[in-house]
Amino acid sequence: MSIRSLPFWFLSRWPNCALALCLSLAAFSLSAADLRVGMIGLDTSHTVAFAKVLNNPDDPNYVPGAVITAAYRSGSPDMPEKSMARVPGYAKELSEKYNVKLYDSIEELLKNVDVVMIENVDGRKHLEIARVVFPTGKPVFIDKPLAGTLAEGMEIAELAKKHNVPFFSASSLRYSGDIVPFTKEKGKLVHTLITHSPCELEPHHPDLFWYGVHGVEMLYTVFGTGCKTVSRATSNEGDVVTGMWADGRIGTFIGYRQARAGYGYKAILKEGVINEEVKANYVPMLKVIVQFFQTQKPPVSVDEMLEVLAFMEAADESKRQGGKPVSVADVMNAHRQKLATTRGTSK
Repeated sequence: MSIRSLPFWFLSRWPNCALALCLSLAAFSLSAADLRVGMIGLDTSHTVAFAKVLNNPDDPNYVPGAVITAAYRSGSPDMPEKSMARVPGYAKELSEKYNVKLYDSIEELLKNVDVVMIENVDGRKHLEIARVVFPTGKPVFIDKPLAGTLAEGMEIAELAKKHNVPFFSASSLRYSGDIVPFTKEKGKLVHTLITHSPCELEPHHPDLFWYGVHGVEMLYTVFGTGCKTVSRATSNEGDVVTGMWADGRIGTFIGYRQARAGYGYKAILKEGVINEEVKANYVPMLKVIVQFFQTQKPPVSVDEMLEVLAFMEAADESKRQGGKPVSVADVMNAHRQKLATTRGTSK
């Protein structure tokens, strides 16, 4: 049989094999279009929850376009139960169930991926990792909170600008349930917004950074930037944090320690009141993340990401001052000075 006659012989004698070959090539071309995601920080349940949706085409909530192919085990030794104890189990599940390759260094991971997710549950780790990742120029999603302090968030933003890196950070509550229809324009019709979420405290973070961030992000999803002052009332049961926006709108976050009331909001408009419970759902956010990776256009502005941190830092400052209103601009300036001082000390 000549080499020239082989294709005809192959197709005529083994049509099933030929069909299988064609299907395999088609599947290969589709998978080749997927972006390779490198995941850093395996101490949160988000890691396997995201892999379930991104890596499994048979999942009913499957989101195409990006596949987690690589991961780096990272945790916080001073948070043994909430961080380090989680890493081995999530790493094992990612590797064995979702075919994710585990790397021994971030540098090696970066050589084998197109985009990056920083998933450490500890916001203090995010700046440290960004310093390694951002010089590559790869698009980055940073899970909430953006950083461990506002000053660290500012440094992350500066690094992104220096290296021309598209990035964003968000809570899944931004994209879950009935909060989504409130675009920034529609948000202007809301004169008072009350959000609520769990607000467990973690001693290594400002009070709202650990879990209250979810409720604060819902405020900013509707209102956007422009908060002028923040005041906070607090007790062992929870917090009531109120922001006054420059145009007169009022945004209040209610966070609770023990109650199992979930997430939700009350929007007060001229036409009436809207009450909604909001269920946490990662799928809408993952669709936004994949779109961001593909377009490299962040869906949340740097100004808004930093003001979310400033709002939460201002809440802590109000607590220290017995509930007095605290200027968000003053908090911003104080952290800029803190960042400048830190840089001066490190030189």
